[in-house]
Amino acid sequence: MSRKQHAVAIAGAAETDLGALPQLSELDLRADAAHRALADAGLTLADVDGITSAVDSPIDVAHYLGITPSWYDGTSVGGCSFLVHVRHAAAAIHAGLCTTVLVLHGQSGRSHVGRVPRPAAPFTMAGQFETPYGVATPPNMFTLPMLRFMKETGTTHEQLAEVVVAQSHWAQGNPRASRNKLLTVGDVLASPMIAYPFHKLECCVVTDGGGALLITSAERARDLRRCGTPVYLRGAGESCDSPLVSMMDDMTRAKGFRLSSRAAFAQAGIRHADVDHLMIYDAFAHLPLYGLEDMGFVGRGEAGAFIAEGHTRPGGRLPLNTHGGGLLYTHTGMYGMFAILESVRQLRGEAFRQVEHVRTSVVQGVGGMFTAAATLVLSNQSD
Repeated sequence: MSRKQHAVAIAGAAETDLGALPQLSELDLRADAAHRALADAGLTLADVDGITSAVDSPIDVAHYLGITPSWYDGTSVGGCSFLVHVRHAAAAIHAGLCTTVLVLHGQSGRSHVGRVPRPAAPFTMAGQFETPYGVATPPNMFTLPMLRFMKETGTTHEQLAEVVVAQSHWAQGNPRASRNKLLTVGDVLASPMIAYPFHKLECCVVTDGGGALLITSAERARDLRRCGTPVYLRGAGESCDSPLVSMMDDMTRAKGFRLSSRAAFAQAGIRHADVDHLMIYDAFAHLPLYGLEDMGFVGRGEAGAFIAEGHTRPGGRLPLNTHGGGLLYTHTGMYGMFAILESVRQLRGEAFRQVEHVRTSVVQGVGGMFTAAATLVLSNQSD
């Protein structure tokens, strides 16, 4: 079959409110997101025969919503799980296992309502080989890799801070963004040190929120209420690295980024020059640097200067993290859904700070501390 014959599309997409939402549990957030996405597509729960959910069982979520799916996916590999779910949903639709899939996310990352504590179990790899030595939270897991990256590539503290500054130009004035003020390198470097070399403003915000996508065949999507604005999945890839930061092949490179993006670009039949808009998961400021280099947009050691020179800001040649990203817009703990949703908004022409002439958008996700990776190539063109 040709790509066009088996194409799928995002026919509905929506976010919940964001920020501090202590009145909503994680199940409530998923349900809220589901109803918003269905309304966006002009469908109801009766139309849904597939569902996905990370962390919590998709069967639990389906029961809460009152549906009985014929296909479900509970893949949970961290913040890129939702990118993986989109890929898996497309495969299920291609195989005839279902027709209409809700990809759901809801997380009470700030208020912790309806969350079950999940400490690192002592029998896991991390529980045996890293947690006992104090390597237990994201900021201190990424410190040694980033310091080694800086040494090998010549990336400076100022260039790391420029990642935040560039994204603040996109988030400025957005009432939905947790941090929506224009920032300077001085602002970033003056913020409290969290874990060297990361300052507070180089670490993601912490919020509650949820989002949902409605995946169906491209042919059906064109017939739904949002006729003319479906977002097509042109390519997708997934990969992984080590479950332990200390055991990565090379902690200064994201192998998963390289492999998942290569697969997605090959399936979509695109080159880097074809990408109009890019979202790279940014729980910390160094991730866009790794992403730009390991996805092949710039050469080794060039990412810091590329961002500092303004190429990813409004008006730049590669608009990046255009709602402010996890650093400024929102980050519930698993961020990938919100990166996808911004790509959808840009491709529909509905973003708060809209990029002109967007035809192809790429979303790069990460799960764990470079453990998992997934890439989506999305387009508002069917072929």
